Amino acid sequence: MVDHPDKGQWLVGWDPEDQDAWERYGRRIARRNLVLSVLCEHIGFSVWTLWSVLVLFMSPDIGLGFDPGEKFLLVATPTIVGALLRLPYSFAVTRFGGRNWTVFATAILLVPTVLALYFVGRPGTPLWVFLLIGALAGVGGGNFASSMTNVTALYPQRHQGWALGLNAGGGNLGVAAVQLVGLAVISMAGRTHPSYVAAVYLPLIVLLALLAAWRMDNVDAVRTVPGAQREAARDRDTWWISALYIGTFGSFIGYGFAFGLVLQNEFDATPLTAVGYTFLGPLLGSMARPLGGLLADRLGGAKVTFWNFLAMGGGTLVLIGASRANSLPLFVTGFTALFVLSGIGNGSTYKMIPAIHAGRAEAKITEGQDASAAFARARRLSGAVIAIAGAIGALGGAAINIAFKLSYSDGSGSGTPAFLTFLGYYILCMLLIRTVYLRRPPAEPATPAGARVASRV
Repeated sequence: MVDHPDKGQWLVGWDPEDQDAWERYGRRIARRNLVLSVLCEHIGFSVWTLWSVLVLFMSPDIGLGFDPGEKFLLVATPTIVGALLRLPYSFAVTRFGGRNWTVFATAILLVPTVLALYFVGRPGTPLWVFLLIGALAGVGGGNFASSMTNVTALYPQRHQGWALGLNAGGGNLGVAAVQLVGLAVISMAGRTHPSYVAAVYLPLIVLLALLAAWRMDNVDAVRTVPGAQREAARDRDTWWISALYIGTFGSFIGYGFAFGLVLQNEFDATPLTAVGYTFLGPLLGSMARPLGGLLADRLGGAKVTFWNFLAMGGGTLVLIGASRANSLPLFVTGFTALFVLSGIGNGSTYKMIPAIHAGRAEAKITEGQDASAAFARARRLSGAVIAIAGAIGALGGAAINIAFKLSYSDGSGSGTPAFLTFLGYYILCMLLIRTVYLRRPPAEPATPAGARVASRV
């Protein structure tokens, strides 16, 4: 029984696996919360990746003449902080509730946005100030974990691949949206007014915080018992998934931050040219994420993720060839393909998480355990794994920017050493999936004690 399902209070006794309740009111409530979750996460991603656009404006013309290495360091900073915040953000939503935490996490985006608006208009501002503001912008990256944990509790397992993909894809669109805002500003006001980019987001942040307070709900099913993340951390599958997510989401967010700077360093692209290309890849990659979840729902997450990494390796080879041939069209095509593939991989990798834990819950039920308790535990552990994998995956984005920083700092003007590193990691991910999931028999460890369950991943 759910208490006050439409009053924006705690939804007590929420069980999305109850088919009758799901059809009567569960679907409607979940959809309403999902829409607002997507919008708030979208703004969070835009603020998180704001500096990927602002660095393109930075030049001696506006008194902010930083070198390429400093710019790559600046875009890596919010990536790192956003990654580190994902674990506490995931825990916070289980403590304070989806609605309460979404309101706070959205409203706090005002702080780095206002600071960015002010200081990018002050010539001579030292790098450390921008690094500090960039670190504060990392709060936008934390929103992903709390949002995904909340959505996991709202939807039944059979719909989680699509729901998680839609939620994350809509949030990821914030990476493309901020690029479009930057393009509009450069086109209409020139490249000397970066503060206009930040100004666009101030009213949107206020509006969405108010909408979340008005229409979202706190769901008691998202509450977790103490130690859930510690329990998840003891499960080896958590770390396998995290390694895969470095390759998928780490690629998406790392490329999203770095693409414009790579074009400037690789092809001497102007800010207008760079930002004109950089929105397309994140846009298509974000739209592809729900597709990855849907394919994983039908074919299995491990299988989709394996073939996806194979394609990402091919896309990386295209980038290396385009760089050596100095072909901007081929380079942009290859990068755009990598964005799309990373989006598909994001969705398929995350689908593996609830599938693993749902399979274990089904095994517990066959052993006589209460079904509601088994699936509730599966959802809680899935939320904990999502937080851990999300944090570690985002750190992969920082690693990508650091790899580019090292690659372009040697004066060669080529990112090939970085691309070769990425290619090697994609191959390792394929080997991991092949060894751990595609060759694993239908049964797998459910507990450290060695109980075995059936699970289709």
